[in-house]
Amino acid sequence: MNPQSRLIRQAVEILQQGGVIAYPTDSSYALGCQIGDKKAIERIREIRRLERDHHFALVCRDLSELGIYARVHNAAYRQIKAGTPGPYTFILPATKEVPRRLVDSKRKTLGLRVPDNVICQALLVALTEPIMSTSLILPGDEYPLSDPDEIRRRMEHQIDLVIDGGPGGLEATTLVSFEEQYPVILRAGIGDPTLFVQG
Repeated sequence: MNPQSRLIRQAVEILQQGGVIAYPTDSSYALGCQIGDKKAIERIREIRRLERDHHFALVCRDLSELGIYARVHNAAYRQIKAGTPGPYTFILPATKEVPRRLVDSKRKTLGLRVPDNVICQALLVALTEPIMSTSLILPGDEYPLSDPDEIRRRMEHQIDLVIDGGPGGLEATTLVSFEEQYPVILRAGIGDPTLFVQG
C-alpha cells in the first residue's frame, strides 16, 4: 500500500506539534510520538498503563542514525545490518545523546528498530528523525490492535491520528540484545531469530 504524501505530511505535523499517532509497522500497529516529547510520552504511558521501566523503541528509517543513539561494535553492526529493515528490535547500550527518560535506568540501554514497511518508512523520511514508539496493545488485551477501524473506534479520543495501512499483524518483533559481545535472543517473534544465533 503506497502512502499518500498528504497524509504523511499531516502525520509529521501532528508529531511535531506534540501529537500521538497510531501507525503500521512490519509487525503490528504502533503508537508513536516525537523523540524527547515528554508530554506525548506520558500520554502513551497513560494509554497503555505502562510502568516507568517500560522500554520504548526508537524507530529509525535506516542505520545512519545508529551511532548517534547507541554504541555498537563492528561485529554487532554487521549483524544488525543483515536484519534491517525487518521485524527486529535491538537492545543496545545508549549514548549520552539519548534523553534519560528514554533509556533503561538500570542497564543504560535503549531499543532500536528499522521496520520494513512503506508507510512507516515514508513517515520517517518526512520527519527526518526517529519516532518514539511502542506496540499498540491496550490494557487488558493480549494482542496488538490490528484493524485500523477498530483502532479509530476504541482510541479516537486518546490519540490524534490513525494511519490506515490495512490489517496489521498480531506478532511482536524478535527482540535481540547486543549489550554484551554476542547477541542474546530475549524474545522470539516475527523475525527469524536464527539470523543472530552464533554458529
